[in-house]
This record gives sequence, structure tokens and C-alpha cells, in this order.
Amino acid sequence: MNQVTPRGLSRSEAAVYAGCGSLSTFHDWVRRGILPGPIPGTHRWDRKAIDLALDKVSGLVCEVPEAMTALEKWRQERAQERASRNQP
Repeated sequence: MNQVTPRGLSRSEAAVYAGCGSLSTFHDWVRRGILPGPIPGTHRWDRKAIDLALDKVSGLVCEVPEAMTALEKWRQERAQERASRNQP
């Protein structure tokens, strides 16, 4: 039988997953913005959101950039093409 690791975690599961020693510490981290709150409209925490929040706090990743529009992507590609043509 295959086991599935749930992405949505209960408050106590999320606290353990995040490495908090207690539910009060977990609540404090959520209140302070270290960890995200539950998925809107639920009482479940997203495992990936917890990972991303801890990665940001730890300095492993910077803020996730906004998705580039097609125009911004085209402009970036054009600038790179021009730069590569001007190099010896």
C-alpha cells in the first residue's frame, strides 16, 4: 500500500514540522510572521509555505520575484542579445 505524505498539516503537525518545541511557540512564530497562517478558509497549514517561510528567514532564498510579463521577458531577451553582440 502506498503512503501519501499530506501537504496540508494540522496545527500540531505544522508545529512539529517547523521544529517548534510547543504549540505556544508555533503560535508566536505565526503571530510574528516567521511562519504563515493556515490556508485561507481552513485549519490546515501548507507544508510548502512553511518551507518557503523558513528558507526566507534562514537566508536560503530571497523574496520570490513577481512573474515576468511577456513584454518584460522580451525586453530582457533583447537586452541580452544586444549585450552578447557587443562583446568581443
